[in-house]
Amino acid sequence: MVKSMTGYGRGEAVKRGRPITVELRSVNNRYLDCTVKLPRIYVFAEDAIKALVQKHISRGKVDVFVTIGPSAQGDTVISVNRPVADGYYKALCDLRDAYGLRDDISVSLLSRFQDVFLVEKNQEDLEAVCTDICSVLELALQDFDGMRTREGEKLRQDILGRAASISELTGTVEARAPGIVADYRARLEGKMAEVLQNTQIDESRILTEAAIYADKVAVDEETVRLRSHLSQLELMLNGDGPVGRKLDFLIQEFNREANTIGSKCNDVQTARIVVDIKAEIEKIREQIQNLE
Repeated sequence: MVKSMTGYGRGEAVKRGRPITVELRSVNNRYLDCTVKLPRIYVFAEDAIKALVQKHISRGKVDVFVTIGPSAQGDTVISVNRPVADGYYKALCDLRDAYGLRDDISVSLLSRFQDVFLVEKNQEDLEAVCTDICSVLELALQDFDGMRTREGEKLRQDILGRAASISELTGTVEARAPGIVADYRARLEGKMAEVLQNTQIDESRILTEAAIYADKVAVDEETVRLRSHLSQLELMLNGDGPVGRKLDFLIQEFNREANTIGSKCNDVQTARIVVDIKAEIEKIREQIQNLE
């Protein structure tokens, strides 16, 4: 299934007591450009995140936002700095004894002194944290791919509808082609009759001129190639994997054939049909820019 380059996805889960949320947003871009935004202390996971995104997305400007909450088990450990607390307590006791002060040494008092408590961060298993982030990213990518697939299907249907219009218009050009030569022959005979008047018209000369003209205005090769391109377009749109770049090249061939038909037709009615064909080709080209 073809996919759109634009989309949004979200995944969230609690891993090892820690809530993790991952969001993805993407817009059109010629190549894959992935930007990851996550808390600085988890920047070690950026390469793994980009590698996983690259497996799912071939092109587009993708922004990944990672939010990580505190662990329910606690990210820090607070303990008593016994040597410092003992030092403060001994100093207070010496002060009390030296001056005969009332003994009001308390926990509240000791806790106010600097460095009595040690605050240490738990050592985290970085590999496990990276795995947790990537597992939530997988959820976001699934949601993201779902939205891109739905958008891609809408684009596919629109492109196929326009391709059908091109096919119908091409048929009109093909049906019109014999009439162009017949009209030219009739005009040629009329001019020759007007010029020569009573002189007998050379039928072989008319046939020769008509044959030369028919060769000049023949567009059957172009219409055959155009129909071949239409078949390739349908095959690509009904296949799997990214097709945006391939279709971008193919649509250039569409334009080439349409321009050639327009330059060769030498017929107002056919020229108008070619304009309609080129209008549909341009609309397809615009839609292709949205496909991965």
